[in-house]
Amino acid sequence: MINVFLALAGLALTIPASAQAVEAAKSSKPQPTQSKPTQSKPAKPKPAKPKPSQPKRTEAVVEVTQSAAMMRVADWVAASGDNGSLPYIIIDKPNAALFLFDATGKALGQAPVLIGVAVGDDATPGIGSKNLAEIGPAEKTTPAGRFLAKYGLAAGKQKVLWVDYATSVALHPIPTGASKKERRRQRMLSPTSDDNRITFGCINVPDSFYAKSVRPLFQKKGGYVYILPDTKPIETVFPELLAQPVANGGTR
Repeated sequence: MINVFLALAGLALTIPASAQAVEAAKSSKPQPTQSKPTQSKPAKPKPAKPKPSQPKRTEAVVEVTQSAAMMRVADWVAASGDNGSLPYIIIDKPNAALFLFDATGKALGQAPVLIGVAVGDDATPGIGSKNLAEIGPAEKTTPAGRFLAKYGLAAGKQKVLWVDYATSVALHPIPTGASKKERRRQRMLSPTSDDNRITFGCINVPDSFYAKSVRPLFQKKGGYVYILPDTKPIETVFPELLAQPVANGGTR
């Protein structure tokens, strides 16, 4: 009887031990690790196909005519030194063209110009004291002659090259406030000079030519501007030409 009791007691003691061993064995098993989701790398953007290069916009080049009259005046100024060691410009009104020279008579460039609406060689008396709205179509002339031009202020405190201050004739680029209906830029770039008469009498020149060529040359001491006539004989405007031999192909 005692042996049975002892056997039962031993059995009771061995049961929890076995359970603890099982639990320990379970805990000792390696736990499955949770694998981190693999993040796919973002696809690299495909390089954009190069767009065909666009040609740079360039300002149209307008050919101007070197007339016999212009060449005659240029030869006279260079030979006589009439420019007084200053740079000078020759405006050929019939061909709406400008020719730029340095103080030694070296040709530096040429460009188309816009001039007064009316054909004529004399400024209307008192035109310089009128407002633009008071100037009639027949008064919008660019006078012919020899002028000592210098920089000075105009309306709006803008500096311009005054050709003849008394008659309000200046040389400058196309005004920013000019009416679009006048189509001044299109007129200046047209291949003909027939449509270049549009201003009140001032001489409009291309912006880049004015900034890069005219202003640097004239801004310190000024210079001379020779404007060829529309209707008058050229010798009437420039009497000194009478003493100059006429070049081949030239006419008086």
